[in-house]
Amino acid sequence: MFNKETEYALRGLVYIQSQNLKGRRPGIAEIAREIEAPPFFIAKILQRLVRQGFVESLKGKGGGFFFDPEKPDVPLKDLIMATEGSRLFTGCGFGLKHCDENNPCPLHEQYAPIRDALNKLVSEESIQSLAKNIPATKDDQN
Repeated sequence: MFNKETEYALRGLVYIQSQNLKGRRPGIAEIAREIEAPPFFIAKILQRLVRQGFVESLKGKGGGFFFDPEKPDVPLKDLIMATEGSRLFTGCGFGLKHCDENNPCPLHEQYAPIRDALNKLVSEESIQSLAKNIPATKDDQN
């Protein structure tokens, strides 16, 4: 559904937050390995997300990626808008430039509720809420 950049950004940020909840700041190599993404690509994505203020990073010993606990949670929609723009939430399911209630495409009636439901979902969920819902593993319990 999302492009690869968005998928890696979502998975990367959720992984970072899940590790932050354990008091850790993961680095690029760990993040790339854990989310099964090419290290060069995930480095480029995370660098851009740091510049845009979604996540913070520190270099050197004790460094890595982390979320500022003083900042509000990051809605999934904000991240998706930053990587893909608004087309997913406003675009036509048939790919037409001009599709609306007055000039509907053949999929308009079926696609509009799906698009609205997706918009609602990503507006209500955040990176932090997803990270908190990751089930604990054996390693977490030791």
